[in-house]
Amino acid sequence: MTNALPSGLDRTALYAVLDSYLAALKARDPSRVSWGETVRNSENNVALMLGDGLWNTITDLGPYDLRFADPLTGQVGLFTTVTETDDLSACSLRLGVDRKGRIVEVETIVVRQLDSGIRFEPQAFERKPVMEEIVPPSARVSRERMIALADGYFSTLERNDGTILTRIHPECNRIENGLQTTNNPEFFTSVAHLGCEDQLRLGNYIYDDRLRARHYPLVDEERGLVLATAFIDHSGRIGDYTLTDGTKVTSPLRRPHSFYMLELFKIRHGMIEQIEANFITVPYHMPTPWDAWR
Repeated sequence: MTNALPSGLDRTALYAVLDSYLAALKARDPSRVSWGETVRNSENNVALMLGDGLWNTITDLGPYDLRFADPLTGQVGLFTTVTETDDLSACSLRLGVDRKGRIVEVETIVVRQLDSGIRFEPQAFERKPVMEEIVPPSARVSRERMIALADGYFSTLERNDGTILTRIHPECNRIENGLQTTNNPEFFTSVAHLGCEDQLRLGNYIYDDRLRARHYPLVDEERGLVLATAFIDHSGRIGDYTLTDGTKVTSPLRRPHSFYMLELFKIRHGMIEQIEANFITVPYHMPTPWDAWR
């Protein structure tokens, strides 16, 4: 359960709250935000006091603006970029808003590549019309089905053995930390040369031991978007393994660690059509403060 249910605010009002928050963040002035009486705030999966973290270091907010909203639950989100002095980082943000338009939840990921175990280059933060398009009512599915499709994707990733537990559009692509990691022959791993479903059907991600702490706080039914938060745990125990087509490969992840992520799924006609995620590496099995707050 979130701290924001329900707000009674429409998309326009939620976007106005988001814009007000961003203006205050860019000005490094949290006093300009309309805060609720109790605010739950995290940055990179650590509970912080309001005004700490990125508020102290941001020097610019990038033009990339992929936003989405859920009027039913009072949630609004954004994928963008931030600059801290001379370092550009992918950034995901989720705000929970109460009935009075006050912010009561802030969940932020800043993918600071200087601190990252995996560098994603070259990054490209470009508009993707598919993520912004309104889904016609005839192509929509229920909120529950949208969440089930996103959750099925995570279940497919967990100890990935080639079994597909969701529905994926043949032309689906995935963006991670500003880089396309499907159908990308320029990426350093060969798995990125394949499409979303082909990667999974071959069992490439068998080293993803657990997809845990899955939550789906925002469903933008009009745009067919589901925002998920989750962790991927990697024990590092798997070395060489065999894909479902008989190809022998070696895991690139040989140490215990976890990924913490905000991941956005585009769903149309009951299929995942596009995925965008920002994630960071955190200590193995790191808990989240949001479990205690929900």
